[in-house]
Amino acid sequence: MKIAVLSGKGGTGKTLVSVNLAASAVDSRYIDCDVEEPNGHLFFNPKDIKTENVYVKIPIVDHKLCSGCRKCIDFCRFNALAYIKNHLLIFDEVCHSCGGCVLFCPEKALSEKNSVIGEVRRGVSGNVEVITGILHTGKESGVPVIKAILKNLHGSKKFTVIDCPPGSACTVMESIKDADYCLLVAEPTLFGVHNLKMVYELVTLFSKPHGVVLNKCQDGVNPAEEFCLEKGINIIAKIPFENELGTLNAQGLIAIGKNEKYQEMFSSMLQIVSKGVQNEAITHP
Repeated sequence: MKIAVLSGKGGTGKTLVSVNLAASAVDSRYIDCDVEEPNGHLFFNPKDIKTENVYVKIPIVDHKLCSGCRKCIDFCRFNALAYIKNHLLIFDEVCHSCGGCVLFCPEKALSEKNSVIGEVRRGVSGNVEVITGILHTGKESGVPVIKAILKNLHGSKKFTVIDCPPGSACTVMESIKDADYCLLVAEPTLFGVHNLKMVYELVTLFSKPHGVVLNKCQDGVNPAEEFCLEKGINIIAKIPFENELGTLNAQGLIAIGKNEKYQEMFSSMLQIVSKGVQNEAITHP
């Protein structure tokens, strides 16, 4: 069972929900796909960490074979190649590793080499397997790192929580692609509704079963709740705006281990989501 937790922007409580859900399960896996700024590992402090590099293919040129036809330059939409003073230049920093220039070269002057863009770290924290993707500074896309994290999850019986990047860009699409259920975390403000609508449209486009967790709830008007009621979106839980929970989170502590009230809240959330996935499997086998 794979649960993707996402939000329209950072700071809504996405990692708070992801970490506590994973910690609530008996045998679980927490995957941090927010590869540009992963921070879930700070809560778990995993042990026995193993690291593997993530590579992409970058073109290299054999200048003896290059005729200067510029077909590779015409093909590239990212301006990663230039022909200056009878010399083909390749700018690795803006290359998107599509391989098109190699295919289009009539002289076979272009080939590919491996280039490290990030890494995947795997460790263990109690009953939770912790997997963290890290995109190296200055690299253009985290999608290859996310693909490396998620490639071997098929067939696993572990309860898996995928902590997605914020927003609705390509990295988020890659993170939710194989998820069984999407949990949208939103704030109770008009701006929160704007961001909730963005990810709601995304999971609807992907036809993913989903529900919403409303975070930082207080008494009074809750525009995000009104949006959910208007759209018929299932509200899984309402997390209150409390100093204690905010303090625990700011200190990098897992809330369910510090207060029985939070343990009951996230355990209930886990049961509701699990039941939703099971019902979906029965309805759409």
